Amino acid sequence: MGQVCFGVDVGGTTVKLGLFSMDGSLHSKWEITTRKIENGKYILEDVADSIGKKIIELKLKMEDIIGVGVGIPGPVKRDGVVLRCVNLGWGVFNVEEELGKLTGLKIKAANDANIAALGEMWQGGGKGYRNIVLITLGTGVGGGIIVDGNILAGSNGAAGEIGHSFVNKEEKDSCSCGNSGCLEQYASATGIVKETHRLLNKTEEPSVLRDLEEITAKDIFDCAKAGDHLANISVENLCYYLGVELTHVACVLDPEAFVLGGGVSKAGSILTDLVKKYYEEHVMFALKGKEFKLATLGNDAGIYGGAKLILDTL
Repeated sequence: MGQVCFGVDVGGTTVKLGLFSMDGSLHSKWEITTRKIENGKYILEDVADSIGKKIIELKLKMEDIIGVGVGIPGPVKRDGVVLRCVNLGWGVFNVEEELGKLTGLKIKAANDANIAALGEMWQGGGKGYRNIVLITLGTGVGGGIIVDGNILAGSNGAAGEIGHSFVNKEEKDSCSCGNSGCLEQYASATGIVKETHRLLNKTEEPSVLRDLEEITAKDIFDCAKAGDHLANISVENLCYYLGVELTHVACVLDPEAFVLGGGVSKAGSILTDLVKKYYEEHVMFALKGKEFKLATLGNDAGIYGGAKLILDTL
């Protein structure tokens, strides 16, 4: 098997783990439950125990293990210090030092959205590029930035949080961050459902959506593809806000490609085509012609990114 490394993606429900070779081949992947009791004090112990069992199972030699790359759902500073992870119960501490003591291995940690972007650049939808922005469209809107093949994390590990960019001064409802008018309120799965309900309440125009007991983002995109007028308005609205916001991102970063991931991205080309349309309409000439790609690694992006993170320390 030669030299190997582990990629770890710590989530609020499960921890995903993978064993990789240096060329990016995934040899094994598995999950463990994220034990959040007692402010998440057992999470790293469980990760270390799971890695240890895999080492024994595969009879790996410690000298052949390059280390462990870890994605954390919160800001992570360059020195490995986690600046609170609310959904894990963690306070401020050095996750690299702690996991290093538990495993006896070299550890490198970063924000989970950032390592997902690194994974997509390495072996996913952004393969072939060294400057990409990953936008994850799920319950919320997240992002990760890769510049010249490296994560751009910012001073506190919070770079790429485009979901909380201000896009609408008319919005009265509060975002989860406490502000109002954030991109996340329109471009997330939650956002498009809320905006669709608003639209349905404003008009009596017929729509298949009115017949659904509970509307999901997938329903809205499916109805739009089938020609439902109100569903198309909702999809256009999401893509308008996202496309215009990415013109701002491009003015700062000038990436080669934007990679769209998360559950909403399963809508496929209707999403990428419309986002690109609004991007091209509003971006300056020098920044036109960017590639818009769909993420391909799905829930494995984090473990791929974790592996690449530790490999990049060589």
